[in-house]
Amino acid sequence: DNAMDGGAQPSSLREPPGPGSTEQEGVPGERDGGEGPPEVKRSQPLFIQGSSWQLPEEEPRATSLPTIPNPFPELCSPSNSPILGSPALGQGPPREGASHVVKVFGEDGACRSLEASAGTTARQLCETLVRRTRALQDHSWALVELHQHLALERCLEDHESVVEVQSSWLPGADSRFVFRKNFAKYELFKSNASLFPEVMVSSCLEANKNMAHSELIQNFLNSGSCPEVQGFLQLREPGRKVWKRFYFSLRRSGLYYSTKGTSKDPRHLQYFADLTESNIYYVTQGKKLYGTPTEFGFCIKPYKVRSGAKGLKLLCSEDEQSRSCWMAAFRLFKYGMQLYRNYQQAQARLSQPPWIGPTPLRSVSDNALVAMDFSGCTGRVIENPSEVLTVALEEAQAWRKKTTHRYSLPTACHSSPLSAAIHRTQPWFHGRISREDTQQLIGRQGLVDGVFLVRESQRNPKGFVLSLCHLQRVKHYLILPSEEEGRLYFTMDDGQTRFADLIQLVEFHQINRGILPCKLRHYCTCVAL
Repeated sequence: DNAMDGGAQPSSLREPPGPGSTEQEGVPGERDGGEGPPEVKRSQPLFIQGSSWQLPEEEPRATSLPTIPNPFPELCSPSNSPILGSPALGQGPPREGASHVVKVFGEDGACRSLEASAGTTARQLCETLVRRTRALQDHSWALVELHQHLALERCLEDHESVVEVQSSWLPGADSRFVFRKNFAKYELFKSNASLFPEVMVSSCLEANKNMAHSELIQNFLNSGSCPEVQGFLQLREPGRKVWKRFYFSLRRSGLYYSTKGTSKDPRHLQYFADLTESNIYYVTQGKKLYGTPTEFGFCIKPYKVRSGAKGLKLLCSEDEQSRSCWMAAFRLFKYGMQLYRNYQQAQARLSQPPWIGPTPLRSVSDNALVAMDFSGCTGRVIENPSEVLTVALEEAQAWRKKTTHRYSLPTACHSSPLSAAIHRTQPWFHGRISREDTQQLIGRQGLVDGVFLVRESQRNPKGFVLSLCHLQRVKHYLILPSEEEGRLYFTMDDGQTRFADLIQLVEFHQINRGILPCKLRHYCTCVAL
């Protein structure tokens, strides 16, 4: 009534603004006693301010509702619903700011659930697992994406989002994350010349004749680019179990294969796959599931392929060296400079102290330590470098005498349970596992020169076996015990080099090659989650 009389009185009650109402400063409205909003021109856009305000009666509280059982639970469960669980939907992209549960499995089948945000990377998750399992920190720990029903696996890069990868899996699919070692993850930055054979990068060498092979590959790696790789691969035809041999070429524009021998003519090159929109997997059981001609199969899986073997691009190389070259080239092609940055960050983490928190393992650094002489009544600092070296040699000789005396004790001491089982406490000892399981374990953790483990011999009940990887092949060396003058020794060369126990044997070959083709560098280990 007051508004109709033109004398609007101020009131403390105001209606909340509706979703379509706006109130601008300096523009009088009907409540302000004005003549109404000004006329809006057709050429001007009308700004409609959204509001999340709503009446409290429109959404009742959850506590006020009675507990009613759901008569159709299958319609609300994405894994059981034929509509919500369709392959086209999946789990959806991860929500920012929300926490997600990520299940990680160990190589022994044990599982651990972790809470991760949407931006958690594979490296951050590995560091968390290393701290919780109290494992030795290095950059060889990796998170592996495993699809058991397809026999596919790949190692996640350090910068990849774990939640994003998990959200691409179908609900109920037999997919999981596995926490294990992968010594070959950054091997392409260490031994790049052997990883890219000259025959597979011959076109790059022809274009840069004045540059050596190793220098050429190193220039590609430093620039974050991929060299042009070519070679023969076996290709499985879509929808059939027939494999054909084609000549493939990886160029800057993508992966091609030639329809006419080894011709590189553009007329004969057929585009094969977009690697930037795909993931590359190792095929673990190729002969059993896909009938691969060799055991060195790999697969290009496009992002749009969600389930089943349909849409997979299956390839097979002739040997492990060829497959490793292709896999390294695919990683460089897809990630480029990001891969090199991951390697640099991993090297920087190794230079940091191995302790976290206010209590370090040692209160001073190694550079602050000084040589001391405690032979007199009081100690003194040895400042002369030559005297420091002499004292160190004397202490080493004294240590050798103590060690010789300890190893020259009667044989009964060697046959004690503690002495006979001392090697069982070492992470490189794997007990009684078969030769086949050993080769699979070393293959999973990386076919890198120097990867090894020690196991019990299946043929000789008193012997042991040192399994070592060299040139991407696993070789086995028999360790036999021998007794001479009441002393028990272990040898691999018919007694020419003898060791008091297996720990001494391993430590010796970590420093000296001996009869082995290379030194022992990385030991295979499995941690319990």
